[in-house]
Amino acid sequence: MKYEQLAKDIIANVGGEENVNSVTHCVTRLRFRLKDESKANKEALMEHDGVVTVMQSAGQYQVVIGNHVPDVYQAVVQEGGFQAKKPVEAEEGKEKKGVFSSFVDIVSNIFIPILPLLMATGIIKGFNSLFLALGWLENTDGTYLLLNAIGDGFFVFLPIFLGYTSMKKFGGTPFLGMAIAAALVHPSLTGIKAGETIMTLFSGTVFESAVQITFLGIPVVLMSYASSVVPIILATYVGSKVERGFTKIVPGIIKSFFVPFLTLLVIVPLTFIVIGPVATWLAQSIGQGVVWVYEAAPLLAGLVVGAFWQVFVIFGVHWGIIPIYYNNLAVMGYDTLIAMTFAASFAQSGAVLGVLLLTKNKKLKSLSIPAFISGIFGVTEPAIYGVTLPLKKPFIMSCIASGVGGAIIAVTGAALYSAGPLGVFKIPTFIHPEEGITFGFWGMIISIVVAFILGFVLTLFFGGVNKKEKATNVENNNTVKNEEVKSEVTNNEEIASPIAGNVIALSDVPDEVFASGAMGKGVGIDPTTGRVVSPVNGTVTTLFKTKHAIGITSDNGTEVLIHVGMDTVQLEGKHFTAHIKQGDKVNVGDLLVEFDIEKIKEAGYQVVTPVIITNSADFKEVEVTEAKAIDEKDFLIKTVR
Repeated sequence: MKYEQLAKDIIANVGGEENVNSVTHCVTRLRFRLKDESKANKEALMEHDGVVTVMQSAGQYQVVIGNHVPDVYQAVVQEGGFQAKKPVEAEEGKEKKGVFSSFVDIVSNIFIPILPLLMATGIIKGFNSLFLALGWLENTDGTYLLLNAIGDGFFVFLPIFLGYTSMKKFGGTPFLGMAIAAALVHPSLTGIKAGETIMTLFSGTVFESAVQITFLGIPVVLMSYASSVVPIILATYVGSKVERGFTKIVPGIIKSFFVPFLTLLVIVPLTFIVIGPVATWLAQSIGQGVVWVYEAAPLLAGLVVGAFWQVFVIFGVHWGIIPIYYNNLAVMGYDTLIAMTFAASFAQSGAVLGVLLLTKNKKLKSLSIPAFISGIFGVTEPAIYGVTLPLKKPFIMSCIASGVGGAIIAVTGAALYSAGPLGVFKIPTFIHPEEGITFGFWGMIISIVVAFILGFVLTLFFGGVNKKEKATNVENNNTVKNEEVKSEVTNNEEIASPIAGNVIALSDVPDEVFASGAMGKGVGIDPTTGRVVSPVNGTVTTLFKTKHAIGITSDNGTEVLIHVGMDTVQLEGKHFTAHIKQGDKVNVGDLLVEFDIEKIKEAGYQVVTPVIITNSADFKEVEVTEAKAIDEKDFLIKTVR
């Protein structure tokens, strides 16, 4: 009965029992499938002391509770009488996402795997432009040419990489998607485009096109597909359908080579004749439309896009805009749309600095320091979810400051000339590759300075930081808990690494709840082996039925959560093998769980694994190793009483 009232409040604020199709839970959150998400009262849930945060993703309404979620789940099921209800199939939940939500989900899954490479090559390209602008290099120098090949090569052949990720997302063979894209960017066809015209299609219209070749007598409009985005995504979508069709009818003995043979023969000509030209015309129209709006009212465009960008990020809507950005770079050589959002991370950082200086809440102050640092480098999720959004007013102040910064960028004509990283590292990508440092570049510098200062000042005077009673209550509660723990255990403890792999900061973990520190302090590991061993001597207190998450309480009272991958609960235990059960006593190095890294990735999930101290509030400090790579049983975390 401990969570009876919390369960009643949650059910009421998700729209009542009649609004719930089904409810399940993972290791940290309740996962509702609602009939109508608009009936849920997100604000009331976020304000509730028993709720960490609320997320809406993949057709699920996720109420983040913490490591006692199984008990809360039982109370919710009992209060709502959900045991008697038939479980709703995943497909039903997906249908309720809507067309735009489905589009955003597709685009994000296609682009997320290649974002690190886009950032890395963007840094190189940006600095190469900077060296050229400063006169340190000439565009004929071998050093410039080689750096340009490194920075530009990935973007030029972007369709090949998108061919892999998009075909994988659509359920086809990824390498088949790469083969389709490779044909699109083949240099022999690119060279023909400048040849003799044999006919002209759509004369007198905006789609007028010269034809240099035919395929089986059918005119082929040759386009430049280097750096393009939309054509390969549409081609792989159709290609995945074609491949599945041939898979059903081709005999098994020749299926391995005959299915790709037939698929390529159908989809590549179809792409050149129909899909590619139509997609290119569509992309060009979108790009020109964005430019028209920008040129018609740059001040208004910058103000609106800048102010609402962080809201778009929270709801994942920004993934619907990202393709326009890459399309603009490919078609026009520059982008003004995403350029107008650049000041947002600096506005957010200014607001966090204001909170850091004002707050009397020790927990909030400790969250603000890393959130401020990561914000300067363009990673704002820790700032948004851990600091400004819970306080509300600082988040609003940061949006206002971001809008002003976006307006300055728009009216000064600042533009992005290459895909690149985030935060301060993105600055060189505003340098014009031929004209160097222009007025627009200085406009960008002014915008981020103004956004930062404005976010800081507005938060200082209008942020209402110390008026948030809930934050004060949390601090008081933690103080009581710390005093109770000190009477039980007084010594510190070192936590060993449960997994071999590369260490990443918790703020870089691709999940807002873990990254914000809401579940506790810790670290992320990108595993190189599919093994989880015990990091402490203690007891297995939680083994989720899907085997993707393990909770262990050490003999010294430290509560450790190991969460293998992101959203891997959806795999329902596939590719995981447990070697222990809940309640088992374990020692450091004992094998807990094995998992298949490659198969999990093939299923579309990341394997980055947060290792969290869920009772971090019981400790004075939670220190993390400075090592970049780590083996099983190496030192990972130290808890200080």
